[in-house]
Amino acid sequence: MSHSAPPYLIAVDGGGSGCRAVVASFEGRVLGEGRAGPANATSDLDQSIANTRVAIDGALGSAGLDATEPGRFVAHLGLAGALTSEVTARIARECGLPDVTVGDDLETALAGALGASDGILVSVGTGSVMAGRHKGAMSRIGGWGLQVSDQASGAWLGRGLMERTLLCHDGLEPPSDLTEAVLAEFGGALEIVAFAARATPGDFASWAPRVVAAADNDAQAAALMTAGAAYLARGVAVLDPSGQAPVCLTGGLGPAYRAHLSNLQRRIVQPQGTALDGALRLAGEAARRRAGSGN
Repeated sequence: MSHSAPPYLIAVDGGGSGCRAVVASFEGRVLGEGRAGPANATSDLDQSIANTRVAIDGALGSAGLDATEPGRFVAHLGLAGALTSEVTARIARECGLPDVTVGDDLETALAGALGASDGILVSVGTGSVMAGRHKGAMSRIGGWGLQVSDQASGAWLGRGLMERTLLCHDGLEPPSDLTEAVLAEFGGALEIVAFAARATPGDFASWAPRVVAAADNDAQAAALMTAGAAYLARGVAVLDPSGQAPVCLTGGLGPAYRAHLSNLQRRIVQPQGTALDGALRLAGEAARRRAGSGN
């Protein structure tokens, strides 16, 4: 790394609904931003790498900077599903940046929400994951993908809405205004089945706002939100048996669960920042370590 000037920082936050990148000064002042499509490394690794590059290029372009100069940038990429060394190594190799660290979006969300403090993060977006930090050590729950996990998430809510609509159609659950509307919009049960057969987590998650909006006066929507909140409360209890740690609700849907988590109300605190802020924080820490080592 050149010692003539401090490096710029690049931070990326990617998940099932989209990918965001920023370029900032060494001090953390944002100079440019870029956006792209989904970047969930579990769902589609090739797509994740491609969209990460698009978002980074957009951020660099808006900042008027060129990433080809060696040593000019230090980056941290936080992508959903980047859970193994093999996956993170491939992302680092193919993202187009020579000086980069890669982790999953839980690490960046925790760094953004809690800074260096202890506490619990409940991150609910297209997917869901929970994490706790105690005396600097981190533990996690969930985030294993919609097929086997991601309870309470947007994708889980959307898939649950389809399931409940079909249960109502079959006479196994009492229909509600929401399930009747969904059935009518699709045109029938077979059309829902066809949609579900090809739907991505993001496709399912696109229905989650309908569930959230209807939860106060629709029994089927309320049942989904109640079930999701029960799962989140169980996770918080496992991460913090003492029942004392502060809890941050983050992600596009995290705050929507606050009203359904009555037993946690006194512990819920506002996050210090977003997952993208956390990625920028981690990029800055990496840059300072490199500067301190003289590399």
